[in-house]
Amino acid sequence: MNTDRHGFVLRSAVLAAVLLVITSAASGQAPTAKPLAPNVVEHKFNSKLMGRDMPYRVILPAGYTDAKATSRHPVIYLLHGLTGHFNNWTDSTKVEEYALASKFIIVTPEGDNGWYTDSVTKATDKYESYIVKELIPEIEAKYRVIADRDNRMIAGLSMGGYGATKFGLKYPEMFSIIGAFSGALGAASFTEKNAATAGRGIDSIMGAEDAESRKANDIFKLVRELTPERIKALPFIYQSCGTEDFLIQNNREFMMLLVERKVPHEYRQHPGVHNWVFWDDQIREFLQVAERRMKK
Repeated sequence: MNTDRHGFVLRSAVLAAVLLVITSAASGQAPTAKPLAPNVVEHKFNSKLMGRDMPYRVILPAGYTDAKATSRHPVIYLLHGLTGHFNNWTDSTKVEEYALASKFIIVTPEGDNGWYTDSVTKATDKYESYIVKELIPEIEAKYRVIADRDNRMIAGLSMGGYGATKFGLKYPEMFSIIGAFSGALGAASFTEKNAATAGRGIDSIMGAEDAESRKANDIFKLVRELTPERIKALPFIYQSCGTEDFLIQNNREFMMLLVERKVPHEYRQHPGVHNWVFWDDQIREFLQVAERRMKK
């Protein structure tokens, strides 16, 4: 990607960040909590990296709890967005119903407003490391998952779409498929100067604009610097965004970069905005895509 195009990506990301601040309270937060479905279990585990208990929910496929069940299942880690929490997916979508019709165990971690990144200013805010190094082993010890790359996937919405994409790029040996729905993919370019509240939070997490910690979390940079060998090792990327979403241009720019670098992916856009109607539809679609790709 040339310098002019990258500049356009950053300008698009800045506009997206400003609008994200304005709309996140209305569209990113979950509605009133609903009772847990029979196939949803809530847990906490003590994270040494975070220095506190971290909650998460597990959504089980049909038959998992049958007395004689011994089958093992692929697992999807499903990340929430900015201003959200681990319970958003089950409170705001029909994901528990979709899981019953699938073979997947789905895990929804807590990410707070941490951008799924290890903070450079708070020693116990390690939202990347705790998921990769603690939560995944926790799940693989507690549940009957198939603990290998081919059967481990990660996806998310908005901030979570950024997080899932970054995890797939940084840890390709861990995940076979990643999904980003309305992804805030330009997160590493957000600062207090250009994106107010959202940018201030990222300044605290990723450091100054020219810091190495910024560069390490810039997914555009990560893709631009991929070697041919690294591209072959990447997970398959599923990316989607609504055509009326304020993040659409940022998503299109990232898709164009994937095309330029010949990164295996599927990109979808159709009428929709930055809300739970779109994300409910997309998790259903992602489960179908994951099922289909696992049969190949």
